[in-house]
Amino acid sequence: MIALFSIKPEYVDKIFSGEKGYEYRKTIFKSSVSKVVVYCTKPVGKIVGEFDVEDVLEGCPKSIWDRTSCSSGVRKSFYQEYFEGRDKGYAIRIGKRMLYDKAVDPSEIFGSFAPPQSFRYMNTEDYKGCLSSASTQTR
Repeated sequence: MIALFSIKPEYVDKIFSGEKGYEYRKTIFKSSVSKVVVYCTKPVGKIVGEFDVEDVLEGCPKSIWDRTSCSSGVRKSFYQEYFEGRDKGYAIRIGKRMLYDKAVDPSEIFGSFAPPQSFRYMNTEDYKGCLSSASTQTR
C-alpha cells in the first residue's frame, strides 16, 4: 500500500539530502505501507518525491529518540515538543528515496485536493498518475 504524507519544506529537503533518516508520526497506518509519496506543504504545495518504508518503530518517545537521534534530521527540542504529552510515537525508517525531476500539482492527480493532516492512502491508479506527471531520479 502507498501513503501520501504532508511534510514541511525544511524536512523534505533533509529527507532527500539524506540528512533525515526517520519520519516521526503521532499516528500510523492501519494497513501495511511500503511506500510514502511526499507532498511538500506550502509555499511549495506540490508532490515532490517518494521514499520506501524500511521499517516502523513504535514505542515511547524517549526510547524512539534514543534509537533514532543520530539520523533524526530534527533538533531534540522540536522532537520533544512534537511528542509532548504522548506516551506512544512512531518513527518510519526512510529507505530508498526518489526525488521527482518535476514536482506534481496534486490537483492533477486528485482533482480537488486538500492536503492530508497527517497522511492519506493512495490507490495504484493515483500513484501511477503521479509518476507519469513526474520524471524521477533515485537518491
